[in-house]
Amino acid sequence: MAESSAPSSAGAARTLTSQPDLTIPPSILVLGMAGSGKTSFVQRLTAYLHARKTPPYVINLDPATANVPYPVNIDIRDTVKYKQVMKDYGLGPNGAIITSLNLMCTKFDQVLEMIRKRAGQYSACLIDTPGQIEAFTWSASGSIITDSLASSHPTVVVYVVDSARATNPTTFMSNMLYACSILYRTKLPFIVVFNKADIVSPAFAKSWMKDFERFDQALEENRSSYMNDLSRSLSLVLDEFYSDLKTVAVSSATGEGMEEVMIAVGECVEQYKNEYVPMYNRVLAEKSKLDLQDKERKSNEMEVLSMNPSLEPPIQERIHLGGVEEENAEDANLLRG
Repeated sequence: MAESSAPSSAGAARTLTSQPDLTIPPSILVLGMAGSGKTSFVQRLTAYLHARKTPPYVINLDPATANVPYPVNIDIRDTVKYKQVMKDYGLGPNGAIITSLNLMCTKFDQVLEMIRKRAGQYSACLIDTPGQIEAFTWSASGSIITDSLASSHPTVVVYVVDSARATNPTTFMSNMLYACSILYRTKLPFIVVFNKADIVSPAFAKSWMKDFERFDQALEENRSSYMNDLSRSLSLVLDEFYSDLKTVAVSSATGEGMEEVMIAVGECVEQYKNEYVPMYNRVLAEKSKLDLQDKERKSNEMEVLSMNPSLEPPIQERIHLGGVEEENAEDANLLRG
């Protein structure tokens, strides 16, 4: 890690037992398909916040990147050596990324502790994730990291979409389906950022989300009839998903849209307080209730056993101290008797 801190298990325990600390600035978890411009987005947003004299706290969770083009506070590469993981465990690129994240997970309580200690010194915590989105989103370590952040303090998910590639209706639908799956998996406030607006204006994407007929018209220009039918059906299913989805058009090259991103993050923090925290409290209360019921059940079982010794498991009358042959001989004698 770029910073040093005494190991502490308090952070991990805290996330499971206490309330989220709403005084800590929000963490912005940046996800997206490979090549969508996640790292460039984090770089531009970092520069924007520094220019406003409200510097962020920046964390890099991509162990395979060769270069991080922004000042970083915590870097997974300082803790885990990606190429060494490949060599030691005989893994390919994706397997090494997942294993590196697993190793980082064992120290993530220290990361949470650093975030908490620096809370008064930054405006937001930006977290850059691996380019292979599935290595983070669908891995156990990715879920642990996301849940640990969300249960500790306000957390927002930013899903970055490549506007240039999304002009293809099928690619657009794939991105939206992935965004929907992440939203319902994390249940966190969610922003879709259409990146590379300097190349292609994402106005088409917003119109497709609001007007099914326009999306259907774009599909008709596509040659694959099977994919057209599938995308058309998915679009109807995702209509409700679109209605509450926050979208922002940005350009990581020019800096366009960064102010709108931070405005959307502010709205998401309020959503976190009003929706996620009550849900978290309900889950915590239900878990406490189940734990209490389990304790009562075990206590009742012990009480019944103490009142009825005959119900206790039988104690072995003979303990074999010899080898296998001696044991077999003793067993044979017992059977004859």
